[in-house]
Amino acid sequence: MAKLASASASARLKASRDGQPMIPAERQHFIIDRLDEMGVLSIAALSEVLGVSQMTVRRDIEQLERAGRVMSVTGGVQLPERILSEPSHTIKGQMHRAEKVAIGRLAASMVKSNDVIYLDAGTTTLEIAKRLLNLPDITVVTNDFTICSTLAAAAHCQLCHTGGRVDRENQSCIGNRAADMVKQFNFDIAFISTSSWGMRGISTPSEDKIAVKTSAVECAVRSVLVTDSSKYGKLAAYHSLPLRAFTTIISDSGLAETVCQGIREQGIELLVA
Repeated sequence: MAKLASASASARLKASRDGQPMIPAERQHFIIDRLDEMGVLSIAALSEVLGVSQMTVRRDIEQLERAGRVMSVTGGVQLPERILSEPSHTIKGQMHRAEKVAIGRLAASMVKSNDVIYLDAGTTTLEIAKRLLNLPDITVVTNDFTICSTLAAAAHCQLCHTGGRVDRENQSCIGNRAADMVKQFNFDIAFISTSSWGMRGISTPSEDKIAVKTSAVECAVRSVLVTDSSKYGKLAAYHSLPLRAFTTIISDSGLAETVCQGIREQGIELLVA
């Protein structure tokens, strides 16, 4: 972690407001300013410089994180990473393979015979599909062409593709036509993917993906976010869904403990694959 300031600067900051300690809003503003300069800061350094306990610093960070302004890392905090676009389906399929396989295996174990499920487009949800090939009497709705191709050979599976406008890079369909198809179903579980997420929720660089994800969640008894920890702390232009829209999040052990705690405090089940 980066060092925050010299000892003399630390002494001045501890009484920065006419000899009085900073109030929470001032501390949080200070944290954002220093992150703009330094990128990443440790809890210990912030505690020393601000002249407050590490618990107080963690509370400040938690408030900032819920607002989507920072992200927790082990022992510290950093600014969210802005993403302007997603990698292609092919490239995404090669990234964090072990984590996606483990998440897919755990997610697939939630599906029972006779369930009606939605599989969002993505390479993590593809790993779920691969593990449903031998499960009898299920209905799968998806907007992903690769998932459709994978499940097409499973005669026991009633398979529906949403149709809609084709996103060639991600081999899926997006937009209102796809969302309207999704709304015709009552799902037992909707498995949702994302390229970026944080305590505020999931985001996307493509506005046309929002309607499909939102429709699936609204039509599901249980909504499950499946995402590896590498996507946490990334932020795209469009806010898609709040974190509280999900009943369950399945991720991996790479999440910081403060993140895990923050998820559970919102009443969301967190499963670590």
